[in-house]
Amino acid sequence: MRICVVTPRFAISGVPLAQHRFARALAAAGHQVDLVIGRVDAHLAVPPSPGVTLVALNVPQVRHMAVPLWRYIRKAKPEIIFSAEDHLNTLVTFVAVAARSRARISGSSRVTPFDTYSDRWLTKRWWLKHLSRLSFRRANVLSCVSHDMVDQYRTVFGPNAPHVAIYNIVDDAASRASMAEPADEPWLVDKRGPVIVAAGSLVPWKGFGDLIEAMASVRADARLIIFGEGPLRGELEARIARLELGERVRLPGFTDNVMKSFARADVFVLSSLVEGMPNVLVQAMMAGCTPVSTDCPTGPREVLDDGRFGTLVPVRDVKALAAGIEQAIAAPIAGDLLAEAVLPFEETTVIKRHFVLLDLVSGTPTCASA
Repeated sequence: MRICVVTPRFAISGVPLAQHRFARALAAAGHQVDLVIGRVDAHLAVPPSPGVTLVALNVPQVRHMAVPLWRYIRKAKPEIIFSAEDHLNTLVTFVAVAARSRARISGSSRVTPFDTYSDRWLTKRWWLKHLSRLSFRRANVLSCVSHDMVDQYRTVFGPNAPHVAIYNIVDDAASRASMAEPADEPWLVDKRGPVIVAAGSLVPWKGFGDLIEAMASVRADARLIIFGEGPLRGELEARIARLELGERVRLPGFTDNVMKSFARADVFVLSSLVEGMPNVLVQAMMAGCTPVSTDCPTGPREVLDDGRFGTLVPVRDVKALAAGIEQAIAAPIAGDLLAEAVLPFEETTVIKRHFVLLDLVSGTPTCASA
């Protein structure tokens, strides 16, 4: 089938990386896949994948994608369109109507609706809520990346909101292969004690300040590596210096392969204040890290099965976070439990769920493109 996977931008962050993995997995399953991207962040290149054709629209914002996306749909005639993020999901449905496309459309929501919509009259978020409600009529499937988020959408749009839960692909062949690459982080090459890892943009809602504070109470031979870049780098570096943790905490910046480091670390910590579905938590578990996570909305409690697969601690509780890390070091989660935890995120499982919900039989759509 001709499939379009579309995302507003490509960056080293959860949504675009998840869409890239999804496109790669669909192509590996034998489909003709176009990865349509609104813009690519400066100094980045989209990794090539066999069977995936990159279509870069080179526009600054979602609203600017309308015309080039209309042209693409008219020319390429995809049979299925998978989009991600609410603004884009709404735009895709209206563009598909304008293009007279009969493509099946699946739109995935990745962030809490409480930050996107409002009942306050005539505000931007109020208009978006009503435009989104209209788009429900054209979308074949609307999904969220966690069951908790589905409940949130039914709170915002009412109990009859059509949203269902579909996880992102996290466990795929390419990601597993990347774990075998040689590690280049000194603390992982020459391990002299337990190594704790974390990853994400250096932004306030990731809670990395709390994690650094917690390290001051964790056993002295443990070391922490936080992969990622962002506006809080200076503030986090100052906190590391203030706590005299320069020999125990590193901020190496972006990495194009975090999996090789996860595969050699001992504990992964998610210190977020809020999430949609933390793919990086699943990646770390797939690589064998024992997880510690804040019990933030939404996703971690679902991934860790109420604590069965790892330790949950309250949000913004530095003492509990430190205790959770100590517990993870002392009592690692068994490999078979970690393997069980990541099964719902495996590529064939996720693709099958998408196709079932799109009412596809044996990989053949029940309607063709116009």
